Amino acid sequence: MKVSFWKTDWFVGLLVVVVFTLVGSSSNLLAALERKAYDTGLSLTERQPSDRIAIIAIDQTSLDNIGRWPWSRDIHAQLIDKLAAAKPKLIVSSVLFTEAQEDKGAAYIKQLLALYRAQPKPAVPEPVLDAESGELQAAPAPRPDRFGALLAEAAAKLDFDAQLAASLGRANRVLLPMLLDPGEVQGNPDAETPDYVSANAVTPAGDPRHGLPVPSRRMLAPIAPLASKAAGIGHLTALPDLADGVVRIEPLVMRYYDALYPSLALLTVAKSLNLPPEQIVLEYGEAVRLGGLTMRTDADSALLTYYYPERGNQPAFATDSFFDVLADKVSADKYRDKIVLIGTTASGIGTSFVTPRGAGMAPVQLLAHNVSSILQQDYFTAPAWGYWLKLGLCLLVALYLMLVLPRLKAGPAAALTGAGFALLLLTHFLLMGSQMMWLELMSPAALLLLGHLVLTTKRFLLTERGKEASELGAAESNRMLGLAFQGQGQLDMAFDKFRKVPLDAGLMDTLYSLGLDFERKRQFNKAEMVYRHMASFDPKFKDLAQKLSRAKQMAETVILGGNAAASPSGTLVLGGDAVEKPMLGRYRVEKELGKGAMGVVYLGKDPKIGRVVAIKTMVLSQEFEPDELEEARKRFFREAETAGRLNHPNIVTIYDAGEEQDLTYIAMEFLKGKDLTPYTKAGQLLPLADVMHIVIQVAEALDYAHRQNVVHRDIKPANIMYELDSRQVKVTDFGIARITDASKTRTGLVLGTPSYMSPEQLSGKKIDGRSDLFSLGVMLYQLSVGGLPFSGESMAELMFRIANEPYRNPREINPKLPECLVSVIDQALHKNADERFQSGQAFADALKQCAATL
Repeated sequence: MKVSFWKTDWFVGLLVVVVFTLVGSSSNLLAALERKAYDTGLSLTERQPSDRIAIIAIDQTSLDNIGRWPWSRDIHAQLIDKLAAAKPKLIVSSVLFTEAQEDKGAAYIKQLLALYRAQPKPAVPEPVLDAESGELQAAPAPRPDRFGALLAEAAAKLDFDAQLAASLGRANRVLLPMLLDPGEVQGNPDAETPDYVSANAVTPAGDPRHGLPVPSRRMLAPIAPLASKAAGIGHLTALPDLADGVVRIEPLVMRYYDALYPSLALLTVAKSLNLPPEQIVLEYGEAVRLGGLTMRTDADSALLTYYYPERGNQPAFATDSFFDVLADKVSADKYRDKIVLIGTTASGIGTSFVTPRGAGMAPVQLLAHNVSSILQQDYFTAPAWGYWLKLGLCLLVALYLMLVLPRLKAGPAAALTGAGFALLLLTHFLLMGSQMMWLELMSPAALLLLGHLVLTTKRFLLTERGKEASELGAAESNRMLGLAFQGQGQLDMAFDKFRKVPLDAGLMDTLYSLGLDFERKRQFNKAEMVYRHMASFDPKFKDLAQKLSRAKQMAETVILGGNAAASPSGTLVLGGDAVEKPMLGRYRVEKELGKGAMGVVYLGKDPKIGRVVAIKTMVLSQEFEPDELEEARKRFFREAETAGRLNHPNIVTIYDAGEEQDLTYIAMEFLKGKDLTPYTKAGQLLPLADVMHIVIQVAEALDYAHRQNVVHRDIKPANIMYELDSRQVKVTDFGIARITDASKTRTGLVLGTPSYMSPEQLSGKKIDGRSDLFSLGVMLYQLSVGGLPFSGESMAELMFRIANEPYRNPREINPKLPECLVSVIDQALHKNADERFQSGQAFADALKQCAATL
């Protein structure tokens, strides 16, 4: 009875439900599935964007013609004056003006003007008596004070903030952004909120227990001279999904201590409808009301934005270049009564976001989609009862798997399961497309499909295994199975099936192809076995005699995973056209590119799609003890999977990972450039501007990876690829460091040099992304001066100095280094991680500010 109990279908169904529930509650798998289905449903939905919205883009053309970013604010003032004359409905800038801008000479001009005005002026001359006529003569008129006027004019023209503030005041219809840093507050704010920010607060209503908006702990508002002249200020904070980094929601309202502030998109819609901020009413956790518009929100007062598709090869919203409008190549009259959004779209001068429509969306484009979604009510809703519906459907599916499916035959069971699965998918996509409603139906759909597969597989294994064994004895079945195994790369199993088939002319061709496959995998001993089997039927078949002789010779000298590939000095590629090019998984190895400490790097090609890749190989059995090998193999594929999910323009793309016998490999994007190692030596250093450009790209790539909870652990020049002509920067070897961290040499030392490791990494503590930023600081130091900040005659001395001693001042080596760059290096190389840059974006922003002053 006990045995039959464990084999019952209802118990297996119950076990599937329990395992499914545990996996779903302890991982992001189900959440990721639901979000993927959401993204797919959004991409299948068609809505037209508002034609009232236009974008003026600070694109690469504008940078090429106007100059490097950031621009002087008188340029922004010129454009705003030009637009204001055309009378648009609103002008909305997504550019952050959080710091004052003043020309270095302006301070001296102001001092000269103040000094001049403080000087005593000559007394006005009195009339004089003419000696001959006896009449009073008028005194000559004083000469115009041209010097003072010139000083005043110079001071005014160099006060760029005043010029922009004047333009904002004249336009009287410009909205500016501020940033709110999400996070729970602790204590009181650092300073009182300015009146020009408080004036934009929204009105709360309802019960706060229904849900409060996302809290923020820090405000970054525009400077007072500009903010006081703006028509309104809204937050421009994006909230990427923590599971995959995709931006799907717009926080319509955020909390800053006790005040509630609207998003810039929400404020834009309110102003376009001639409504003041106080008429924006937040119903806690339910909706935001704006005049006649009501936006249904989630408990955090966030909106599920609809992202509009491109129109052919054109962007969703009408977009013109900043320079073209400024130079009158595009008439400003086209923006009459439009909502004009101004912001950066050029790569490298701002954060880009991943949305359900794809990657690389600039903040101003994100703003346009949010404004249109609110204005046209094009947004998705996730009703509160959707959660209970998902639980109810999961329970219904569980009852079906335990009580109904075991009673059905294979045909009706497949039909009923297929109908239920199709109904869930169809309901999901129909509701998204027609009602703009998102229900999480993928969880019950996945449970239904998984449970059906498990139960039918279990039924097949118990009831049809004997029948299958008898059928596989037939020659044709063995032939088909052999072909299937060969197509899957399971060559040993394929040969085993082919040997059960009587030899004939047709099978000889198949076996010849199998022998070539063994050659490609460098398994020459097994190729010899295939050729011997063929020779027993027809020794004169094609060039079988030559193949057999060569396979026998190669089997005595080369073994995959043995003496040729198992050491870093070995190679898979052998000379001679007579030898088949080896295969690693689905990739054909073309040639060797180089050798490293852990293995060899090859140039490979995917024969099916023609993609050229770089293949990095590692022999884990040479680096780990036998009892650690299985765990190392699991960690290898886990880290490769993690690195493969990274999608960033400055991170090398991972396509595949696999294992051939005991040789593991990763197939990645093939890069034309070379690593930065040659540029770390004195006399070969890159220009300082190029160094800062490279480090900025690496910092932003690390910021993206850290937000995905991926730490590189081995940032150094050898892992940064740089293509000199295109200035393309790529970070490589994500995940490799975590694998090699557990690998020890025979003396127990960690592989490689600790020159780039952070103090906490050297001490074996748990590390986070700030360790990568320390390593990036070491690399910035080395690229700037041609030497490392820490050195020692032994590894122990070097590690001690990194952990305890200050580094050598880089200006002692290169006195021409700007002070701002030294400050960036100093903050990056703090021993205490809390005193370093806390994110890669902060590192990049500091370097951008430094580069802007050069």
